[in-house]
Amino acid sequence: QVRLVESGGGLAQPGGSLNLSCTASGDDITPYAMGWYRQPPGKERELVVLSWPAGSINYADSVKGRFTISRDNMKSTVYMQMGNLRPDDTAVYCCHALLGPTGYWGQGTRVTVSS
Repeated sequence: QVRLVESGGGLAQPGGSLNLSCTASGDDITPYAMGWYRQPPGKERELVVLSWPAGSINYADSVKGRFTISRDNMKSTVYMQMGNLRPDDTAVYCCHALLGPTGYWGQGTRVTVSS
């Protein structure tokens, strides 16, 4: 059983930045695909970015060039730097860990982008 805890959400102004963290416990995340998803108000959950264990990364088109994922397997932590934030980035951001058919979700952290 993997437990994921996100942190770093909050309020940011348009054009600003926030850094999210996701810390895992219960297993070594090295072989896991680690991802960030988000659910904007009134909308479906969507993939933001996925970091594969072999090193490849997939970003949603909407965040390419603005968001950066990184992972420190030794610290069991995944980070996401979010820059040039826009109001439509407002959402609950959730961390996800996937190994084969088994996936785990964090509780999420809320990000609000507003002036």
